[in-house]
Amino acid sequence: MTSLTHFDDEGASRMVDVGDKPTTRRSARASSLVRMQPATLAAICDRRIAKGDVREIARLAGIMAAKRTAELIPLCHPLPLDHVSLEIAAAGADSLRIEALVEVDARTGVEMEALTAVSVAALTVYDMCKAIDRGMTIERIQLEAKSGGVRGDFARGPAGDQRT
Repeated sequence: MTSLTHFDDEGASRMVDVGDKPTTRRSARASSLVRMQPATLAAICDRRIAKGDVREIARLAGIMAAKRTAELIPLCHPLPLDHVSLEIAAAGADSLRIEALVEVDARTGVEMEALTAVSVAALTVYDMCKAIDRGMTIERIQLEAKSGGVRGDFARGPAGDQRT
């Protein structure tokens, strides 16, 4: 395991200096799962939630969150994102799967932006539906894949973590 880069030799917090790193195309894909009662999922899919179209509002919240990640996560570099997209779809009879793709030409990766996007989108689903289903759970917030940078690509495989 490598040393943690967000601390100096005395243990003080610091933002990692990426000034000497080359700018490369970087992308990250993350996902989350929101479990709920089947009736709640049906109401979301049929657009019967009183607060509005849950999937579209969650999609917008996720995009907005990705763009503000550096304001939420300490020491995270602010990045001029080129692309953010979210897919939100039913996964079985009792859950929504949320997946974000984030892309940028930069000196540092966009994993945190993708993870923030799916986290805030999932929280938005919860907020919009909590009046009818307080038992919802947010699960498996995880990085699915990343590309770009000197550490190489990463892809989560069916048998666990795998680097490519």
